[in-house]
Amino acid sequence: MERLQKVIAQAGIASRRKAEDLIKEGRVEVNGIVISEMGYKVKKRDVIVVDGKLLEKESKVYYVLNKPKKTICSNFEDGRITVTSLINCKERIFSVGRLDYDTSGVLILTNDGEFSNMLVHPRYHLSKTYNLTISGILTGHDIKKLKDGIYLDDGKKTLPARVKNIRREKETKQTTFDLIICEGRYHQVKRMMQSLGYEVRRLHRSHLAFLGCSDLAQGEYRVLKPFEIKKLKALATKGTYEHLVKE
Repeated sequence: MERLQKVIAQAGIASRRKAEDLIKEGRVEVNGIVISEMGYKVKKRDVIVVDGKLLEKESKVYYVLNKPKKTICSNFEDGRITVTSLINCKERIFSVGRLDYDTSGVLILTNDGEFSNMLVHPRYHLSKTYNLTISGILTGHDIKKLKDGIYLDDGKKTLPARVKNIRREKETKQTTFDLIICEGRYHQVKRMMQSLGYEVRRLHRSHLAFLGCSDLAQGEYRVLKPFEIKKLKALATKGTYEHLVKE
């Protein structure tokens, strides 16, 4: 027997956290009975219905996409292009985490809710590398602030970050560099720069942990290799934060 929210997540309906919300909202039935309690366990032969649709187990699929700008990380269309529409597959996939509408780069899409939760859960601290261009010349003083952690507009301090490959362009009065963080807070990179008085002009996520997308044009995708999935799971279990701050 397994917990109901885990079974829903494994079927690719949603992440486990979202599955818990569906249960709380009374949108899940087991053998014709609405289940709203957390921790409810189901058997293999139980009939599970979510929002009136029979739950069917899908094969797990995993993709990495070089997300283009002007696409949204949502399954709900609002006239804009969704990242899921760029993947040609029959399974009901969703993005692992989100990238902003005007941000490009590495994005994983899957129907494995448990895998997704491992990668985005705050306690795991997977590293994320962003290449960005900001208005103004990044100072050594501000680099130190980024390395030490800075307070954002919500009063919460960021974890220490790393700054690499700095290119200051005095003629255009802008700076291009790599920023490596181990969090995924809302608009985090833009808010970090804003707190230091800079505006982000371009933002591209080049890596999620070891996984890059330099071999893919924007809008292109490929299937994740088994060893990549295994390595991501291993990193998610132990995290990459300690490794980052020691470098």
